[in-house]
Amino acid sequence: MELGLEGTAVLITGAAGGIGSATARALAAEGVKVGVHYFSSADAAESLAADIGGVALQADLRDEAAADDLVPRAVEALGRLDGCVANAGTWDPEDVPITRMTMARWRKTIEDNLTATFLTARAYMRQVEATTMGSLVLVGSTSGIFGEAGHSDYSAAKGAMTAGLLPTLKNEMIQLAPEGRVNLVAPGWTVTPMTEHELTQATVDRVTATMALRKVATAEDVARAIAFLLSPRAAGHVTGEVITVAGGMEGRLLHPPGAPSR
Repeated sequence: MELGLEGTAVLITGAAGGIGSATARALAAEGVKVGVHYFSSADAAESLAADIGGVALQADLRDEAAADDLVPRAVEALGRLDGCVANAGTWDPEDVPITRMTMARWRKTIEDNLTATFLTARAYMRQVEATTMGSLVLVGSTSGIFGEAGHSDYSAAKGAMTAGLLPTLKNEMIQLAPEGRVNLVAPGWTVTPMTEHELTQATVDRVTATMALRKVATAEDVARAIAFLLSPRAAGHVTGEVITVAGGMEGRLLHPPGAPSR
């Protein structure tokens, strides 16, 4: 099925990272003009934009003025803006129980993830208000659904996006655009530059014990789900939904230690 995205324009925040760059390439292959947002990875973003015929755009999405300015800049650079993927965020690999978590780490994680997503969504939905059309995809995490020991900061940020921000925005979106949609993709463990050094065989064995498909996702797996949700043809009647890309992950042990693998 053709996704019907050819000739459209989409802004991807955090597009220089693993999931962001895979999404940019997937959308470009569908004929989308991509706004490649980055914060500090200028070389990677500019190289990616050159490869796919997109435009690199820098902004600190934790800064209100910079976030507000990014969307108009994207519209000017791309000529239009049909969709936005709020993907920017960070994850601290250090396991820290809440009894030892510092306010500095808590605040940084909330700012990098929840605040940046809020400001991105606000700026994009102001654009939707002017054009009466658009699609927004938030990138959450299974951490926000099942929790993640040692990462209460990250789970809280992604959980807020999933349980509170998403259902609110999908109702507000329809007040701005008759066919406007907001959805969320929740990746589980995914091989990206941010996580690959953490994915030892022991870690993979542990994290896939709660997954029906005993493998870690690729960034391309997540990118394809995002492309689907952006498509007015494939997902035109889908809004307020959470798509988990996590191999059938559950909040219980599916493969006890010692059980044979297939």
